[in-house]
Amino acid sequence: MIVAEFRQHSRVIGALLMREMTTRFGREGIGFLWLVGEPLLFCVGVIALWSVVKPTFASEHGLRLAPFVMTGYMCLILMRRLIGLLTPAVQSNVGLLYHRFVTPAHILATRVLLEVAGGTLSFAILYAVLAFIQQVQPPENYLLLYAGWGLIAFCATGLGLIMTGLVMRYEIVERVVGLISYLLMPVSGAFFMVAWLPPSAQKVMLYIPFVHGTEAIRGAIFGEFVETHYDFGYALIVGAIMNIVGLLMVYSSLDRIEVE
Repeated sequence: MIVAEFRQHSRVIGALLMREMTTRFGREGIGFLWLVGEPLLFCVGVIALWSVVKPTFASEHGLRLAPFVMTGYMCLILMRRLIGLLTPAVQSNVGLLYHRFVTPAHILATRVLLEVAGGTLSFAILYAVLAFIQQVQPPENYLLLYAGWGLIAFCATGLGLIMTGLVMRYEIVERVVGLISYLLMPVSGAFFMVAWLPPSAQKVMLYIPFVHGTEAIRGAIFGEFVETHYDFGYALIVGAIMNIVGLLMVYSSLDRIEVE
């Protein structure tokens, strides 16, 4: 019974993935390159800009600029894209809910999988390019790298689900989603290491689950010679709460939208 249900859900999500890719990227799939290329070009541009404007920023703290900027911006891009693309997911695909096998969870899972896949591929390509030009070294801890990346995706999905539920209830919230994603920039850990902050500020920042993921990724890349602060247990609990609350908000808001 469980296996049969798993196969059914997998088929539905697989079909939705094909539909989403065709709708967004065209039948040739060339548009998928943009899903990967956009964050890739953005991050390369930022690294180039920082190399000119703030060439000694990371080195002052004993870090190389390229891996510091890469880890920060790729994490930030993953957060923002997940939140931004989850928020309108149900309403923009409301007609699919007419089919009895399709649920909001399927629609949301499809976008999460697509965005995480694109973000992961972008990260891998950028890392390979920077390694080729000898700007980064291989990660010191691959497992920690994967865990940190997954943690960021998990927590961003939770916040995205909460925003989805709010948008379904209050249309005005949709206008501030972009603002909220911008507010993540100074508190995501993308532009600083927790160890650089005063002790009082460290405590405040470590309440934000995204910071733990970013710190874990940097710990995986820079190794034990760089001081990092992260607690997977705390961040997972907060992420789980956000995901559960978000899903409850989405399903409790279904009566606010009309199924075509």
